[in-house]
Amino acid sequence: MAEPANRRMEAVRRHLLLLPPPLPPLRSNPLRSHAEVEPSPVIVGGMVLDIHAKPSVPPQPGTTVPGMVKYVRGGVARNIAECMSKLGTRPFMISVVGNDMAAGLCTEGILQVHDVATPVVSNVFDSNGELVAGVASVGAVEKFLIPSWIYRFHHRISNASLVMLDANLPAESLEAACIMAYKSGVPVLFEPVSVVKSQRIAPIAKYVTCTSPNEIELVAMANSLSPTVKYNFQKMEQCKDKTEAVECLFEMLRPAMFFLLEKGIKLLVVTLGSNGVFICCKEHTNFMKDQHKCKQTPFSRQLVQKLDGCFPSNNLVKLSRESSSRTCVFHLPAISASVISLTGAGDCLVGGVLSALCGGLDIIPSVAVGVAIAKASVESEANIPDDISAASVADDAKGVLLSAKTLWCK
Repeated sequence: MAEPANRRMEAVRRHLLLLPPPLPPLRSNPLRSHAEVEPSPVIVGGMVLDIHAKPSVPPQPGTTVPGMVKYVRGGVARNIAECMSKLGTRPFMISVVGNDMAAGLCTEGILQVHDVATPVVSNVFDSNGELVAGVASVGAVEKFLIPSWIYRFHHRISNASLVMLDANLPAESLEAACIMAYKSGVPVLFEPVSVVKSQRIAPIAKYVTCTSPNEIELVAMANSLSPTVKYNFQKMEQCKDKTEAVECLFEMLRPAMFFLLEKGIKLLVVTLGSNGVFICCKEHTNFMKDQHKCKQTPFSRQLVQKLDGCFPSNNLVKLSRESSSRTCVFHLPAISASVISLTGAGDCLVGGVLSALCGGLDIIPSVAVGVAIAKASVESEANIPDDISAASVADDAKGVLLSAKTLWCK
């Protein structure tokens, strides 16, 4: 009896793993000497099995409705790493999975733990692709993605072009990774994940180079660092047009953005949903480590050629070691899209930004690339689009840059 049961379980495991199209490894796995490690971005955080439920009719309390349920590979850090891989960048990922049928991955930086369930998030969407409710079970990340595992890849982090940490990590792991990166001069991007987890930035803010919150996460992060002054954000119910909405948002969020810069964060990429993105930083921001060593991929080469000179003010935000007291805020609009699912859009934006930076683009064009990738994401059923066209991304990013505005620089 055991053998047929094992075969059935193996068939179910393969079914779960193969629902999305198979992907190449995020990073080649053979162990190499520390001296042979090439600079590459390091992504640390959660790998999750997403269960997406989308009803075909409005859901009703107390009963089931027909619809579609899908298993999708997810997790903020994993999504970002996959997005970067599809854009030609080769990130190295550090994470944890269980020894169950949701796992099945084998890469150098992935810890596989026996008798532990792989992190799972179950989301319910409405018919428009908006998230209605969700339950996250990601305890394995907090319990097992601990400093001792991250320390094993000290050579990766110290040689990285950048390090991205998602807020699913426990506080001690966030601090350990930050200190390793800081001592080697490697920039750190903190991805807030959620309003509650975004507050984990408080003990590590002095090490963080960049963060990518939405409006509510931005305010929560500022409040976690402010013992006296409390910052607020209120949803705007009525605005005449997009221009008015952007101006209202800027005035509402400016105190929190400027406060986080005062706390040492060099670059804020604040996502505003359909209202686009704010970029807030000092006039000269050194983001990438060893920018001159960035290796252009065919994808990034097309972007550089297409986007060069599109934003007249991009000389204000160079990846430079010069210091400046001027604070600059730019607005990049969102791109109209035929929305299928909003899940993964924020992760694609961050993945696009990081991949473009690693490919040699400056900050503002890199964020424009992220906006273009996010548009491709919302038009796809998968968290990360299966096919990303460099030509389409370049065209969309160019349109974003040509519509970008400087809101503040003084």
